[in-house]
Amino acid sequence: MSDDGPMHAQREEAGRELPDSGTAGLSAANGAQDGVPITHHARRVSSFRNRRSTLSGGQQELWERRWPELGAEARDTTGRPLPRDLPQWFGRQAPVVLEIGCGTGISTLAMAIDEPHLDVVAVEVYRRGLAQLLGAIDRTAKTDHPVTNIRLIRGDGLDVLEHFFGTASLTGVRVFFPDPWPKARHHKRRLLQPETVALIADRLVPGGILHAATDHAGYAEQIVEVGDAEPLLQRVSADSRLPISVRRPETKYEGKGLEAGRDIAELVWARVE
Repeated sequence: MSDDGPMHAQREEAGRELPDSGTAGLSAANGAQDGVPITHHARRVSSFRNRRSTLSGGQQELWERRWPELGAEARDTTGRPLPRDLPQWFGRQAPVVLEIGCGTGISTLAMAIDEPHLDVVAVEVYRRGLAQLLGAIDRTAKTDHPVTNIRLIRGDGLDVLEHFFGTASLTGVRVFFPDPWPKARHHKRRLLQPETVALIADRLVPGGILHAATDHAGYAEQIVEVGDAEPLLQRVSADSRLPISVRRPETKYEGKGLEAGRDIAELVWARVE
């Protein structure tokens, strides 16, 4: 998401005072984020924007207290992937949904609450956004219905997709409001390219769902073209009987975009049986 195009709700929520943001996907050209280095490889063009931010004192305390339980880095300091044993991490065996670029997790939390039978892995580059989601999860611990079905990964969403999950292992993949990179010379940086969608399709179980949302008309056209061209995917209606919900809560910044006359494209495909 960026400020040089339409509002992209999840990323705007992650820190509007720092305008350059984006979706998950790293390149070797990018250095430390939030003052903490992320070691990564240089196979892909970056699909997010460099941005530095710091945690507040309260967020830092929360991070130190809850991150070891609920969070993980995608790679160690030497650049080695750190895949997790998900049943052990969640403490159960359940269908898994991967959200790439969760921002502050407004949709992540709301949808996880509505779908307690699913385990959600939320991936985000920016630590401030993850800290805000971590705080929201922590606050539910003091209620009668604590949220226990979300885990957080900091790093490259495609890296996680490739190294944390095998073929036919995910019930759903969600990509909400990725950076549209509106300038033509930057379109190669868009996250949902043919090779990415092919990888997502491979990781979905038969009948599994790819759900993308964008308020950028040009990017929506590209996503439709790429998704419809993927032989392992078939477009489905949001009203169909699906294994995961495709009903998202509206964030306040998304609402502002709607007030400004921008349409939201909700794009849903199922992995062919």
